Amino acid sequence: MSTLTLDSILNPEPLQPARTITASDAAPETTFSDFEISQVLKDRLAAAGFVKPTPVQAMAIPPALEGDDILATASTGTGKTLSFLVPMVDRLEEISKPSNRESKSPILALVLLPTRELAMQVLEQYHRLCTNLKHDAVLICGGLSEHSQLEQVRRGPRVIVATPGRLEDYLRRKAISLKDVDMLVLDEVDRMLDMGFLPAIKRIVQALPKDRQTMCYSATLDGNIREIVRDYVHNPVRVEIGTTSKPSDRVELRVYNVMQDQKLAQLNKLLGEEEGTFLVFARTKHGADRIAHKLDKAGHTTEVIHGDRSQSQRTTALKNFTIGKARILVATDVAARGIDVSHIAHVVNYDLPNASDDFVHRIGRTGRAGASGVASTFMTPLEKGDVRKLERELKIAFKYFDADKTLEKELRNAPIDLGKQQVNDIAGLLQMESRSWKTEGGDQPHGHQKAPHAPRGTSGGHGRSRFGSAGGGRPQNTGRRNRGR
Repeated sequence: MSTLTLDSILNPEPLQPARTITASDAAPETTFSDFEISQVLKDRLAAAGFVKPTPVQAMAIPPALEGDDILATASTGTGKTLSFLVPMVDRLEEISKPSNRESKSPILALVLLPTRELAMQVLEQYHRLCTNLKHDAVLICGGLSEHSQLEQVRRGPRVIVATPGRLEDYLRRKAISLKDVDMLVLDEVDRMLDMGFLPAIKRIVQALPKDRQTMCYSATLDGNIREIVRDYVHNPVRVEIGTTSKPSDRVELRVYNVMQDQKLAQLNKLLGEEEGTFLVFARTKHGADRIAHKLDKAGHTTEVIHGDRSQSQRTTALKNFTIGKARILVATDVAARGIDVSHIAHVVNYDLPNASDDFVHRIGRTGRAGASGVASTFMTPLEKGDVRKLERELKIAFKYFDADKTLEKELRNAPIDLGKQQVNDIAGLLQMESRSWKTEGGDQPHGHQKAPHAPRGTSGGHGRSRFGSAGGGRPQNTGRRNRGR
């Protein structure tokens, strides 16, 4: 591990990539059959419907197959998952065999991601490539049965797909061994750092062999992230796909100047005017519940996903949204990080995000895989400065629209005429006290709410957002692997 000194802090060594590959360097007509991978893997890719790689796949897979470390930045929805799974599966086929009753394989590949949903999607993609290897890859994350996870680990999987917190806990308890890991993938590095996973990542990396291959992926790569990832990669090949610190050019960026109490009516108006699915972002869990309940009452098929929902609830909500049972998914930032749905037509920032990076990640849910999309941001009068700051920081230009002043308004806890209320018991009084936002026509409180009062910021007032800018020692590499095909 590198030694931390005052001089190293004040004058850090810059990250030195072995070489940099950009989109212009990728062969224009590359197919998966052109890669130096086994014929068996080529056949699996074809059977799964993968024929032509995306730019990040075309640029990252060849050097990864040669054993190089990879440091890639690309917008969400560009196919990053397959860009590390293809070399991973090919490598596993070369150096090992799956476990069986007579012989157990050690863990040879580790993928770390920030959320359960992302981890589950990577595992699903792995099983698409290895359809007959049900127990070869295991999911380790919070919110699922610990006994079941450890039981699957004892069967000898070659691949672990995990979130850092739960895996670090198993390491601390010596319930899992990572001493034979040959390939490490750090996906969504920027988000893992934002979520406070850096200490866990450090401890996990310390448990890995120094002579390994590492592939790092991040939607953004500012100075802080560069200084951290350089401790985990050695002479990486730098893969750059477009500008990752701003929304995709395929997404139309709109801003609606709207009063806080008319946001719901404006959203309902968009739902009536626009076609396709909607992903709606709320700042808080209570706000997400409230919006989802209001949309349900308005006759829209709606699901909600946030940190207080159980894993089964989140999985069901995401599945219903993916297969079209629900047109709308209301989500908070952390939960939505795991959403990888290709057909989202419209993203709505019902509440402004807390940081410009969050804005980029939100908008990245639409306009994926070459498709176009629309992103609408609701701006209250007191948030104009925050929106202008977004434009300056991200070097983007919004299309501005004024909401219809005659839109229906929401009323929060309108005064009650006790003379007209028949309340004879404590339960009745508590029910009146727990009312959330109501339309003039009258609504019942949202069924998912746990707190008796409506939250501040998201559900009332103008709630100004605050925008800001979005460790570990370096393992000494004792010998890089060059496969030399």
